[in-house]
Amino acid sequence: MSYHYNFKDVLGRAERITWRVEDLIGEGKTLDFTKPFMPESLARVEALSFLNADEKRLLNQVRGHAYLSIFGIVEEFIVPFVLDHARPFINGEDYRARAFLEFVGEEAKHIHLFRRFREEFKKGFATECKVIGPAADIGKHILSHQPLSVALAILMIEWMTQRHFQESIHDDGALDPQFKNLLKHHWMEEMQHAQLDTLMVENLALGMSQAQIDEAIDGFLAIGTFLDGGLKQQTEFDLDALEAASGRVLPIEQSKELIAEQHQANRWTYLGTGLTHKNFLETLGQLSPAKREMIEGLSPTFC
Repeated sequence: MSYHYNFKDVLGRAERITWRVEDLIGEGKTLDFTKPFMPESLARVEALSFLNADEKRLLNQVRGHAYLSIFGIVEEFIVPFVLDHARPFINGEDYRARAFLEFVGEEAKHIHLFRRFREEFKKGFATECKVIGPAADIGKHILSHQPLSVALAILMIEWMTQRHFQESIHDDGALDPQFKNLLKHHWMEEMQHAQLDTLMVENLALGMSQAQIDEAIDGFLAIGTFLDGGLKQQTEFDLDALEAASGRVLPIEQSKELIAEQHQANRWTYLGTGLTHKNFLETLGQLSPAKREMIEGLSPTFC
């Protein structure tokens, strides 16, 4: 394997990152609704030729709201899962226990951050934007799978956030600076989380037979299928919000095209960018070369 993570180093990096929610939003730090929020590589609105420039910007911002909301939902099931995993280690090796507790605290901070940004969004965007949920029901379904399946889903999500900033957002000067700042600070902490979750996946796989590991990977794929269904529903909510915000109901053929294009954009944003991340695939290949090959074969569906 090409990575060499350890709890002491991950904890040390985490402790050097000291930003607060109040540093990023509120007290005069507001969103600029004249600018897009999401990079085009994730939003994929420009190809929708039947939308004018204002409508494309509105759809981009609706997608930004959904992005914050979906990650808020994700963080809500990550927190109890990591706590459950960390509990046996609390009185054990110090760096492991502290690293996982730091992980939990940062995820709780992210939930707070996303909630505050959604509040600011609602102040500046007059139209209601629905989001899939409730979060508790989504979390309950995902956490019903065996722990290694859930840990793999979380690992995919953690590497996904790294890719979003590094490949799509970092050099995009057209985005609202405040929204971009949120994504930057989220990325800063998720790097440590991706490394910790890699160690968690390895620990959970210890002592499991190959058949059990393969079964867990199948459970991970079932979680992905469940999330994909939610993304289709979210795409329909986003269309409703766009039509309400723009005051224009799209003809049926244009609605169908938007749903198809935006569902695929959502698939890339929340599934494809993680499934194809080289570090995620490396961990998967260590667990099961055959399952890695199968997932690589499926990945174009989500690109």
